[in-house]
Amino acid sequence: MSSPPPCRKVVILGSTGSIGESALKVARQIPERMKVVGLAANRSAKKLAEQIHAHDVKRACLRDESHFKEFRDEVHGSVTTYTGDDGLVEMATLPEADLVLIAIVGTGGLRPALAALEAGKDIAVASKEILVMAGEAVMTAARRNNARVLPVDSEHNAIFQCLEGRKDEEVRRLILTASGGPFRTWPKEKLAAVTVDEALNHPTWDMGPKITIDSATLFNKGLEMIEARWLFNVEMDRVDAIVHPQSIIHSMVEFIDGSVLAQLSTTDMCFPIQYAVTWPDRVPNTLTPLDFASLAKLEFEAPRWDDFPALNLARHAGSTGGTLPAVMNAANEIAVEAFLKKSLSFPRIWETVERTMTDHVTVEHPKLEQILESDAWARERATQLTR
Repeated sequence: MSSPPPCRKVVILGSTGSIGESALKVARQIPERMKVVGLAANRSAKKLAEQIHAHDVKRACLRDESHFKEFRDEVHGSVTTYTGDDGLVEMATLPEADLVLIAIVGTGGLRPALAALEAGKDIAVASKEILVMAGEAVMTAARRNNARVLPVDSEHNAIFQCLEGRKDEEVRRLILTASGGPFRTWPKEKLAAVTVDEALNHPTWDMGPKITIDSATLFNKGLEMIEARWLFNVEMDRVDAIVHPQSIIHSMVEFIDGSVLAQLSTTDMCFPIQYAVTWPDRVPNTLTPLDFASLAKLEFEAPRWDDFPALNLARHAGSTGGTLPAVMNAANEIAVEAFLKKSLSFPRIWETVERTMTDHVTVEHPKLEQILESDAWARERATQLTR
């Protein structure tokens, strides 16, 4: 008699965000393959407590210490609780966990990710900053500890699926698909007048404000290009992007013989999350499958590299490496925040990032502290530029 398939014991960092909620939905759908053993959130004390009770979780972390008492009151002492950045590291290294899903927006997921890998745990990455800032360090730690870095972003998960069983030397290009955002058909001269509400009106995905603005500027795709360079160990010039407004094809791989493999599904983050959890197996679910007969058409167009400079800036940062990707990422976060506060025009997001990158002296093969120092420097410099 064959043994039953393994049930992965999963910690979710960032459980109250959209990715975290999708992961919990997956856990409810495949309880025989996924058990949630730990949850962490930033400051949503009540929502985190509800998730804990719904999934019978015994360990949890609320990062924001100012809301910790409220959180403890909500769980009534029935859960082992942690707080602060040290608490996130504790959650990422729980002895009973074998997979840590990192869905923390920003740089907060970097230390827990490295801690999980050093503890020999696989990580599922939904936070772009981890690989953009510290791709070299993260992938080196994974190899050293025989741990896996599993992609949860729909684009990288698609490439991961297309590459299964393929040799590195057979790959010509990784092709990330981009929706193009709300302004893909706008002439360049109109971009200076873009409003916050217009930029937040994404045509395909329902996401948080920061990632929605990144989609509008195409910085989101630029960050993903850098991620792909590290995840799949390819040179930056072999990572490309194509605009695909329907977001049905999540990404593609072109091979040296001219063949292209693509991964398609409906736009639901539960698909890549489930595959990361159950890999290398595929298991049934109740998610909506594609109805090919109802697909009117699939469109593609080249990105407007000159009108949306984020892709060029990302390619430069990814090719240069060192601390420059962390600087690009940090400067973009500050610029997006200023735009959302209506103190910066839409095109000045790119301009702020470019000037910050130009002013930076790149450190090659940086250690974690050097990455964090460069991140802090870039935030200060970008803040000066947005005043």
